[in-house]
Amino acid sequence: MTSANNAAIVEISQTANKFRSSIVLQYDNKYIDVKSILGLFTTLLTSSNYDLHVHGPDAEEAKKAMAEVFNKHNLQINSIQD
Repeated sequence: MTSANNAAIVEISQTANKFRSSIVLQYDNKYIDVKSILGLFTTLLTSSNYDLHVHGPDAEEAKKAMAEVFNKHNLQINSIQD
């Protein structure tokens, strides 16, 4: 994994940790807690497309912030409306 990807993982996790909401990425049958750097390191691939699930009191703000940080690092996510 390149240092650019490492920077993306750290920024994604730091951004997620600013919110009280639960923020989870779904990839195939895997669910990744975005607040966990280790979880991101083991599963985040730049060529993949992920579903973003956000639940909690600040979900709308969290979705917007996560979309911005993923976009900044050229990672594709689908924001899932549950």
